Amino acid sequence: MTASNQAMPLWAWAAPVGAAAVLVAAFVVAATPALMIVAAFALIAGVFAAVHHAEVVAHRVGEPYGTLVLALAVTVIEVALIVSVMIAGGPDKAGLARDTVFAAVMIICNGLVGLCLLSGGVRHFEQGFQLQGALAALAVLAALTTLSLVLPNFATSLPGPVFSNAQLVFAGVASLVLYVSFVFVQTVRHRDYFLPENADLEDHAPPPSKGVALGSLGLLVLSLVGVVGLAKALTPTIEAGVAFVGAPKAVVGIAIAALVLLPEGLSALRAARANRLQTSMNLALGSALASIGLTIPAVAVASLLLDKPLALGLAGKETVLLGLTLLLSVITLGTGRTTVLQGIVHLVVFAAFLFFAFVP
Repeated sequence: MTASNQAMPLWAWAAPVGAAAVLVAAFVVAATPALMIVAAFALIAGVFAAVHHAEVVAHRVGEPYGTLVLALAVTVIEVALIVSVMIAGGPDKAGLARDTVFAAVMIICNGLVGLCLLSGGVRHFEQGFQLQGALAALAVLAALTTLSLVLPNFATSLPGPVFSNAQLVFAGVASLVLYVSFVFVQTVRHRDYFLPENADLEDHAPPPSKGVALGSLGLLVLSLVGVVGLAKALTPTIEAGVAFVGAPKAVVGIAIAALVLLPEGLSALRAARANRLQTSMNLALGSALASIGLTIPAVAVASLLLDKPLALGLAGKETVLLGLTLLLSVITLGTGRTTVLQGIVHLVVFAAFLFFAFVP
């Protein structure tokens, strides 16, 4: 991590405060194009601030807890945004959670992993990581995606890609159990599976003091509040833009997922270029697991309590892409060593995902 006991840079506290101020303005005054542009810049600044403060906290608590902090922070953004849109929307938002979660998995497992493997391979030729940790994460990811996004298409209690209330409760509980079990293994029982192979050989900057870490924790929370609120305020603009270009509604989910995954994406890419691929894999795979393991229970509760429709089952094309992604991840990450080739393959699949999202 890049944190130290040095004084906090001006932008690191100004960005969260500015994002919060713009958020207040967005809810007080009428939305105008100028305000939306300012909100977009404030949101991006809030994202970078969230990355910085999450890394400060992460450097204080160490690996793999550090990557877990950022994964949970980003997932909080995603869950809050999806639930808030569900509350404000109608039946046309029934598939938003599915589209966003699926997009998050594809962005992470193909786009982000591909970029990390490619950029790290170009600079360092070959990189390694702990095979046991990657395979454990992929096993949980396969179970989560199948139970949450594929099984609804084959359940017969209700027609269509939806669960009955009882089935939805089971899916939410199962997702939460799987994710909590993974976190327990990652942080307690088999923590060594998720530590860098050369951890003892790496040079680390001194960790930040307790006071600095607590200050960053507070600013991290403020950054997340600003990002969540501004993303919600910008959602109608995103939806209007998608409708204007004539793209399918599922593209809204891709835009939301890309927005909330930006903090982790930047951190994972930076780690890969610094030859810390284990940290990149912890961030990427941990984020994919959190995206499903925490989002599905949250939207299930919102759907049941608010009586909002929730469609989770993927269509045939998306199911094929998901199956290809899981198979490819097991093959490319199944040796513990990676080169540019694996990165290129993942990026080609990601390009296919984007192409068929716009040209279904």
